[in-house]
Amino acid sequence: MSTFALIHGGGDVGWSWHLVVAELESHGHEVIAPDLPADDDSLTLDDYADAVAAAVGDRRDVVVVGHSFGGFTAPLVAARLSADALVLLAGMIPAPGEPPGQWWEETGYGAAVAAQSARDGGLTGNDDPYVSFYNDVPHPLAEEALSKERAHPSQAAMEQPWPLDAWPDVPTRFIVCADDRFFPADFLRSLARERLGIVADEVPGGHCAMLSHPAEIAALLIRYAEEESQRHSRA
Repeated sequence: MSTFALIHGGGDVGWSWHLVVAELESHGHEVIAPDLPADDDSLTLDDYADAVAAAVGDRRDVVVVGHSFGGFTAPLVAARLSADALVLLAGMIPAPGEPPGQWWEETGYGAAVAAQSARDGGLTGNDDPYVSFYNDVPHPLAEEALSKERAHPSQAAMEQPWPLDAWPDVPTRFIVCADDRFFPADFLRSLARERLGIVADEVPGGHCAMLSHPAEIAALLIRYAEEESQRHSRA
């Protein structure tokens, strides 16, 4: 069985993964989904990676998963833990030396959102979080998610150049959410090809598909873990 280290996105908490956690645990896997430090503007990406690595400890057969802004932290954790696999779910894909605050402009995010918004009548990029983030999440669950919002990441983390010289030597997968109104699926597919050289997989749902389609996400994560386990056994 694998250990899944699930890293939440900006403003979020480990709770955002709780339905995926239940799915993974029902299949016998161990899951770590910590709350990353918040409310401290001096903390850096390395501090966030330290928190995840400490939570995982000496567990083995680790699959690191990052959602949204967690894409900046997950590769750092995967490198430190020599993880079996690294997975980004609707994740921001950093380039070496790229501060998160500059990612938006350097990836062409604004133009991609504007184009998708023109096609869908202003749903993509909408200021209402129930429209742009939780569009397919049951309203009570979306309300609970919003009630847990925190000041994360810090200003220091947003300004810090991404510290790795290259993408870690860890098998990497990318998952887009088909109905994502924050990071349009086509935008992320293109970015995954350009920056990682991989073809993304897809799950139904919006940006917070962990809360609307946990079974589909868990099934993909388990598949990735099994594929890497089989690859290691043949090596």
